Amino acid sequence: MKIAAKDLEVCYGENLILKGISLAPREGSLLGVIGPNGSGKTTLLKTLSNILKPISGVVYLNGSEIGSLTSRETARNLAVVPQDTGVGFDFTAYELVLMGRTPHIGRFEKESRTDRNIAADAMRLTHTEDLKDRLVTTLSGGERQKVVIAKALSQEPNVLLLDEPTANLDIKNQLEVMGLIKNAVIGRGITAIMAIHDINLAARYCDEMMLLRLGEIYASGPPKAVLTKENIKAVFGVESLVTDGPEDGSVYVIPLSTLEKEEQTG
Repeated sequence: MKIAAKDLEVCYGENLILKGISLAPREGSLLGVIGPNGSGKTTLLKTLSNILKPISGVVYLNGSEIGSLTSRETARNLAVVPQDTGVGFDFTAYELVLMGRTPHIGRFEKESRTDRNIAADAMRLTHTEDLKDRLVTTLSGGERQKVVIAKALSQEPNVLLLDEPTANLDIKNQLEVMGLIKNAVIGRGITAIMAIHDINLAARYCDEMMLLRLGEIYASGPPKAVLTKENIKAVFGVESLVTDGPEDGSVYVIPLSTLEKEEQTG
């Protein structure tokens, strides 16, 4: 396993946010983390990437405790696509993607031809090569998201963490971004863990899912095992119809009503 966690507990101040979280996704798989706002999805990703330190439990990266690794060692193996992909400087898209090579370049070295080729390959994989000379600040949300994913891929990571990669994107860009992520997982054998709000997108593209409720794992496993009407009712407070998707047979959730509405009309 490229990444694993055991018995994670994480606090913000005196508030316990994550409670006994363990995970061990298969290599070359996409794990989708879902749950209501405030359930701990972003906190989990920050802990897995060593931004937050757990009060107990441990994260393993390539078999080593992540806390024992240098930031350079971590960045050579793990890349993060944050929820906020805004860039405050006028870099071109290519310059931003090339920054993904930083963990592989010595302190006083310049990028090599190999580094430049790897960055260019990441842009080809994400279909962003036509944007290479554009300033990142001029890109649309979907274009910028793809460029940031290209930057992450140029790190050549074993593990990719993504926080709401489809947030604020239109339907076309959502599908394109999810397709890029899935292709990277399959084509490069990357283990990816993604926090996502869109249950149906997650069900369509993820190999496994983890459902969080109040900082604990309520259910985990294949999408059809996790996305049951009982689980959705218990975690989201929503009555739903769970059926097969129209194209690929993946589980598809149709929300019907909130429990509060039912109580008011009952």
